[in-house]
Amino acid sequence: MPHVLLIEDDASVRDGMELVLRRHGYGVDTAATGEAALALLAGPAGHTVELAVLDLMLPGMDGFEVCRRIRARGSAVPVIMLTARGDDGDIVRGLEAGADDYVVKPVTAPVLEARIRAALRRAEPVRRRPGEDTYAGLVIDRAGLTVTKRGTVVALPPTELRVLLELSASPGQVFSREQLLRSVWEHDFLGDSRLVDAAVGRLRAKLEDVPAKPVYIQTVRGFGYRFGPV
Repeated sequence: MPHVLLIEDDASVRDGMELVLRRHGYGVDTAATGEAALALLAGPAGHTVELAVLDLMLPGMDGFEVCRRIRARGSAVPVIMLTARGDDGDIVRGLEAGADDYVVKPVTAPVLEARIRAALRRAEPVRRRPGEDTYAGLVIDRAGLTVTKRGTVVALPPTELRVLLELSASPGQVFSREQLLRSVWEHDFLGDSRLVDAAVGRLRAKLEDVPAKPVYIQTVRGFGYRFGPV
């Protein structure tokens, strides 16, 4: 039974979401503040959490900072930001903070549950093909699902790892944002292309010597992204 952490300060919203998720078979923990959520994740109960649904407008520490601190700890738990703040600046800021998905309220229970299922599938181990591929100091172990750069392990959350595996499986091939949305996020509408751009930005920050001049993940203007040639 997947276990979800709901981080939401509005008790009526939190209780309603908990009820819906429990009816769909999820285990649920709740937190009314970001500080309480971080404490829960750092404790024994945190080991059971497989996904976090995070409101942005929390008392005290806001959702952006909560997400940044989760990632700073090296946690790969998928984070879905769920908020009424739907302007482009907030969405980009949320994704750059490390969220795997961003859902704007109001949202129906079936849609939210579908986004949770998709995020959990992305977090499952990826087994595309065995072996290691080496590209100019970057080693991608497709069996062990690890990435090292010049001998140093690069920790990647599941979504970023899936983007890298998808692109690097066919070096030089151009992938459109729509293709990556379908294969990695299981979305099929272009409005979510910011998910792709934000994930690529985070990957470049971790992999590239100079993110503004990427060697591994390159932009093909007007089309999308490709891996290399390296």
